Amino acid sequence: MLELAILGFLYEQPLHGYELKRRVAHLTGHVRPIADGTLYPAIKRLEKAGLLSRQTEPGARAAPRHVLTLTGAGRDDLRRRLREADGVEISDENHWFTVLAFLGHLEDPDRQAAVLRRRLAFLQEPSSFFYEGERPLGAEEFDDPFRQGLLTIARATSRTELHWLDTTLKALTSVADTN
Repeated sequence: MLELAILGFLYEQPLHGYELKRRVAHLTGHVRPIADGTLYPAIKRLEKAGLLSRQTEPGARAAPRHVLTLTGAGRDDLRRRLREADGVEISDENHWFTVLAFLGHLEDPDRQAAVLRRRLAFLQEPSSFFYEGERPLGAEEFDDPFRQGLLTIARATSRTELHWLDTTLKALTSVADTN
């Protein structure tokens, strides 16, 4: 998720480390704060893999800044990660939001639609946070108002996302049909 966010933001423009950290934190930090000890090793791994490059520029008032730029290989890798998003990238909401934030960089509507269809298939499977054996339990089966709330909110969120997926898939299909 972190590497995808780094590649996604650098796909849009070169950034210095602090600005990249700020953007990643705004996208993912509400659930997983980004520490320097997490971000900078990820940047070094991506740089070592040839997916981004670093240039040093003089700082305005302080030490020199390191500006990070996505390489051609990095652009290709981001598009590959988006195309192949599956498993936890589809089922975990935080990973999914990161994929969704950058799915527009995958310019082929058919490939975008394929990713959305994987999410749609996941959402259409009956599920819950709570089960009785193998049977998912619904909000109406609980006396606990907090579990009712959790399940009611999750159900409403899923309905909204299902509607959005349906609308967006129709739009992507019509774009692909005109090409």
